[in-house]
Amino acid sequence: MFKALREDIEAVLERDPAARSRLEVLLCYPGVHAVMLHRIAHALWRRRFFLLARMLSTFSRFLTGIEIHPGAKIGRRCFIDHGMGVVIGETAEIGDDVTIYQGVTLGGVSLDRRKRHPTIEDGVVIGAGAAVLGPFRVGKGARIGSNAVVLKEVPPGVTVVGIPAKPVGPQPVEGGEKAFPAYGTWPGVAPDPVSRALERVCLQLEELQARLERLERRLAESEERSEPVPLRRVGS
Repeated sequence: MFKALREDIEAVLERDPAARSRLEVLLCYPGVHAVMLHRIAHALWRRRFFLLARMLSTFSRFLTGIEIHPGAKIGRRCFIDHGMGVVIGETAEIGDDVTIYQGVTLGGVSLDRRKRHPTIEDGVVIGAGAAVLGPFRVGKGARIGSNAVVLKEVPPGVTVVGIPAKPVGPQPVEGGEKAFPAYGTWPGVAPDPVSRALERVCLQLEELQARLERLERRLAESEERSEPVPLRRVGS
């Protein structure tokens, strides 16, 4: 228990430049408090003290603003940054070295009592306000951008953004090594794929408009000279 707590504190110091000391992390980080209380609640849940486990998780929610069902499985060095509004469902599974920002939901979309929440593999970063909904996997080292809505499996190492979330490439690289992007993406590195598609359509329309204007000028010049000009199909 104390070893896990030490690891959680070290994870905060590694990933949050605002953290100045271990004592500050221990006393002032609600994400650390929530994970610590969850480990106790989960141990009670596994021993079938269901009501007591739920009562402890409810107290943790009151204290931290983070709701973690005692049945959820959380690995080592999980860092919930800021944390307010985070919801983690009963059958969710979180691997090691995962970072979760405020407002994240790991939720289910069915009423089945079987597996209905996502499995988050090692090293994943989930940006603020993101919703990961369903019993699928988010692969090792993946990045989920802020406010993304993820409804299907995310391959390892991929960055996804948007509603619904779409892949925009591998995780960012800085200085030749894979970087740690706060909130899942670097600014400007992973634009919304829908916006990029619209930009391409707009560029094609501009090109077609320019071609049409050139053809109209040639037609007008040929009419002035009374010389027929063969017209090519637009786009040829």
